[in-house]
Amino acid sequence: MADVVLFHHVQGVTDGVHAFAEILHTGGHTVHVPDLFDGERPATIDEGLALVGRIGDDELAARADRAVADLPEALVYAGISFGVAAAQRLAQTRPGARGALLYSACFPITGEWSFGPWPEGVPVQVHGMEADPFFALEGDLEAARTLVEAVGPDLASLYTYPGEAHLFVDRTTPDYDDEATALVLARSRELLDHVG
Repeated sequence: MADVVLFHHVQGVTDGVHAFAEILHTGGHTVHVPDLFDGERPATIDEGLALVGRIGDDELAARADRAVADLPEALVYAGISFGVAAAQRLAQTRPGARGALLYSACFPITGEWSFGPWPEGVPVQVHGMEADPFFALEGDLEAARTLVEAVGPDLASLYTYPGEAHLFVDRTTPDYDDEATALVLARSRELLDHVG
């Protein structure tokens, strides 16, 4: 079974994040859900972004590092939106990654925002809505396509879903899409079952 760490989005560890993690766990996988906001749950994306600005990128990265420090190296790193920054950075830089699940965000593997090259042999899935303004219009979708092309179809998959919602996998947000989330979870569990 796989060991997974799931990093939350900018509204914190909502009940919807816990519910998503619980469904991943039902396959017998262990899912850790660190809280980088120390219990704060911003009511909106804008409030969450403001909180991120107050805490600061360096401190948030340090909190993510501390969250995994005592976990096994052989982790699958998962993140929802804001959480993808921690998940993708650790998947690319912490030794032993078994896989990555990137929801509603993706960073480039070259250039200014890159964490470096993708580690050899590490499978990755990227999931996002095809008209989500954050994912589709701010470069994440293009970064995901480049990542999949570089890593190759045996290890990398990009899945897009009809719609324009951003936090569509969190049932406690207005963006929630039950049908799309069911597909996301089924596909995610395929990766976890494969690496577990």
